[in-house]
Amino acid sequence: MAKTLYNDSPLTTGGIIQLLKSRGLAFKDETKASHLLDHISFFRFKSYLQPLIQNKQTGTFKIGFAFEDAYTLYKFDSALRKLICAEMEKIEISLRTIISQELSHTYSPYWFTDKTLFSNQTKYSGILSGIEAELKRSDDDQILGFKKTYSNQFPPSWMTMEVSSFGTLSLLFKYLNGGRTKRNIANHFGVADTVLESWIHSFVYVRNICAHHSRLWNKTLRVTGGFPKRTSHGFINTRVQNDRVYYILCIIRYMLLTINPNSSFTARLKQLLQDYPSVDIKAMGFSANWESEPLWNTK
Repeated sequence: MAKTLYNDSPLTTGGIIQLLKSRGLAFKDETKASHLLDHISFFRFKSYLQPLIQNKQTGTFKIGFAFEDAYTLYKFDSALRKLICAEMEKIEISLRTIISQELSHTYSPYWFTDKTLFSNQTKYSGILSGIEAELKRSDDDQILGFKKTYSNQFPPSWMTMEVSSFGTLSLLFKYLNGGRTKRNIANHFGVADTVLESWIHSFVYVRNICAHHSRLWNKTLRVTGGFPKRTSHGFINTRVQNDRVYYILCIIRYMLLTINPNSSFTARLKQLLQDYPSVDIKAMGFSANWESEPLWNTK
């Protein structure tokens, strides 16, 4: 298909509202809608209008829906991202600690500089260069103090891993040679190392979506977590789509059973869904019987 030049002119807020009205979208409070669109890019907001569209060719809306329905989805998505980010913080910190401790005790505090531990030397070289760059940029007091005091090229793992990005940690684990040490790390969570590797990668991906405040609730995820064949806690019996946010919520819940068994995550998730009853949770990948799954009932 031949490409064409994009020549559309920017619309004013008033122009956007008139366009939406001409396509059948109702407005309960046009003044408030105008204010919202003055502060929320229409490019960002329009993805929340998609579920309300009747005809994708003409862009006309379903009868009975209003701008405010899309704004409800927008607010729900924001709350969902905040819930996920708060729990991912705990998971990320736990993974940094466990990976660093296991490899430091098994090999040395500078395991990440040992190229023989990694399977792809080209990728590894890029990762190590990235770590060097992250350390140079860091203004962490402990890192700066280490540089002033010691002549080592790198601080030990327990310092370096704390200032490296989550993406860097994900790549280090991905290219770490398979074997007992990698399995030991995954065993902390009762899953195979290949599964944990895929979960970490999917966490990085979703975390980046959240960091950019992008739509998540009904997004088809391009990076997906694998299904475990064995687990140390109850998981889900229903085979669900792993490219939907529900599966990410399942992985978060599962990881928290090890990291923070008394977490209120499940209660807060259920409360969020109750607060927004109009949201179609099937579009998020939820199974019809999700609340009865062992994962959501394990104490």
